[in-house]
Amino acid sequence: MSLVKWNKKDLFPEFNTMWGDFFKDDFFNQGIQVGTSMPAVNLKENDKKFSVEVAVPGFNKEDLKVDVENGVLTVSSEREEKKEEKDGEKITRREFNYSSFSRSFSLPENADEKSVKASYQDGMLKIDIDKTKESGKNKNKIEIK
Repeated sequence: MSLVKWNKKDLFPEFNTMWGDFFKDDFFNQGIQVGTSMPAVNLKENDKKFSVEVAVPGFNKEDLKVDVENGVLTVSSEREEKKEEKDGEKITRREFNYSSFSRSFSLPENADEKSVKASYQDGMLKIDIDKTKESGKNKNKIEIK
């Protein structure tokens, strides 16, 4: 006797494709989030530092906020875009777009919170955190260069 593997999703493939495209796999895990999206993040580490790369294309440096408080690194943004049709005509339609995100990361005990440096270039926010043997849990606001 041999075991046959059965995949429940294949029972009604048309139904799964239709609803899968609409709800996606993580719809119920994340809920409905209008105007929010989570940027992709790369985390790196070497002998001297930790590095965080956040993909935020289309943002300005002034739109982004980086904070460190009690061992937690938070990258966030809130911005509002207004698009107006002009050319001496009466405005018959306006589109407002408000978007925000916030991502938080727990820093390891050997991360030096006072050495956090952030830079933004070509849609990529890069954050470097030096390693140290001491643990200092303070609040620092980071300037993005």
